Amino acid sequence: MKKNGKLQFAICLNNEGYPASLEVGKLYRVIADEEAAKENYLRVIDESGEDYAFAANRFHLVDLPQSVKRTLLPRLEQV
Repeated sequence: MKKNGKLQFAICLNNEGYPASLEVGKLYRVIADEEAAKENYLRVIDESGEDYAFAANRFHLVDLPQSVKRTLLPRLEQV
């Protein structure tokens, strides 16, 4: 999700029911999805490399410095 044109990331706090898709403590890129957000879901790029919507309470949004985002983004897109 881009908030004000910025990339957003979230840390997984709960992978119950999705152990192959999410890892607790791992940082995930958030993809903008207004419809999912209305339903209290967050769309992330999961372990399969695809984007899926999960309950937002499984994650904690984090604000990373731009330099960190620029470094992480190419690596996260390789998944």
